[in-house]
Amino acid sequence: MLDIVTYGNEILAQKAEPVKEFTPELAAFVEELYDTMVKGHGVGLAANQVGKLLRIFVTGVDGDKQRVFINPEIIATSPEEADYEEGCLSLPGLYTHVMRPAAVKIQAWNEKGRPFTFEADGFLARVILHENDHLNGILFIDRLSAPRRERALNQYLRRARM
Repeated sequence: MLDIVTYGNEILAQKAEPVKEFTPELAAFVEELYDTMVKGHGVGLAANQVGKLLRIFVTGVDGDKQRVFINPEIIATSPEEADYEEGCLSLPGLYTHVMRPAAVKIQAWNEKGRPFTFEADGFLARVILHENDHLNGILFIDRLSAPRRERALNQYLRRARM
């Protein structure tokens, strides 16, 4: 299992770099990401959450197969938004409601270097958007108003000190 980077580590605020080569080492790293996500009881995990500034994330939502998105680009999002409680393996124990588009269309590559386009709605769309944000240095708390973010962070930091 890879070590998950937590809030306060500056790598979480940095933009990830595109993957340039699809190698056996990359495929092995993707498997490690899946394993870490599962062992951490997550539904998604981005490479920068384990200290690698690479544009890769994986998802593992109930009712869907495990997916990898390498060098993802959001093509479109729905105008409809949905409010849902989110958490993050990099902010353990913190959960708060976040508004996001209800559906997403994304283009990416798999671990073998094959391009694909994928559309999702509901919870899977939320996970994809959350993980894609990580690749751009954005945490789910950054999607909150300043007062809500401050309250959430204070709550998280109080818990972290216990």
